Amino acid sequence: MKSKEVRDLTIDELRQKEKSLAEELFRLRFRNAAGQLESTASLKKTRGNIALVKTILREKGVK
Repeated sequence: MKSKEVRDLTIDELRQKEKSLAEELFRLRFRNAAGQLESTASLKKTRGNIALVKTILREKGVK
């Protein structure tokens, strides 16, 4: 996910994106615990994307 793409989203879209990424992270963690996750790199990538979305929300003045 590129920061330019995220910055172009509206506040509502950013909140929705954050919610969907959190759900994806939950599913990835569950699969990892069950031993079904092939690459744990996807966990780190998803956490980074959540951090990016939260950072841009904060930059836009949303708590």
